[in-house]
Amino acid sequence: MKTKSGDFVLPGDSLGVSEEFLPSEGTYDDDGEIRSLIAGTVSVDDKEKKISIIPKTSSPSLIKKGIVVVGQISDVRGQRALMKIDSIKDNSRGLVTSFSGGIHISQAEKGYVDKLTDEFRIGDLIEARVTKVIGIDNVDLTTAEPELGVLKAMCTNCRHFMKQTGKKEVTCPNCGRKEKRNISSKYEG
Repeated sequence: MKTKSGDFVLPGDSLGVSEEFLPSEGTYDDDGEIRSLIAGTVSVDDKEKKISIIPKTSSPSLIKKGIVVVGQISDVRGQRALMKIDSIKDNSRGLVTSFSGGIHISQAEKGYVDKLTDEFRIGDLIEARVTKVIGIDNVDLTTAEPELGVLKAMCTNCRHFMKQTGKKEVTCPNCGRKEKRNISSKYEG
């Protein structure tokens, strides 16, 4: 199928290949195949070799490189923390689809990080910046900026939210447990 400007497409429809186009607004790269993220009309920029989608309805919230997202840590393993993305910061509209994000140990903080569990734990609420969108539901993230990182830390012992007691330390008001975290300059607690 050869997609051209003016064609109406639905989410997931194939638009072309990455050798032919660069994905732009409303599209994503799915293993070399450019697909539509939203319902709308195709717009091909032959000069820049970009393909995008003009939404049929008011613009939905889309995850794209450079924006800040808010979510909850769902798993921390070895060199990668996984985050369920709940929303885009300062955007009241919901997301088009559910997204998962990953924070590699090298993107957790500026400088060397020994253990990722000293940065994040399951249940922590965090803000992170999108560095790359991979497919329809996978996103690479970074928290290596002072205002990014843990907004609310959850105690690994009793699951209560913790109070900040140091630059990288939080303490549980319920059980007294002390833990390390990559604390945002906007920590709530």
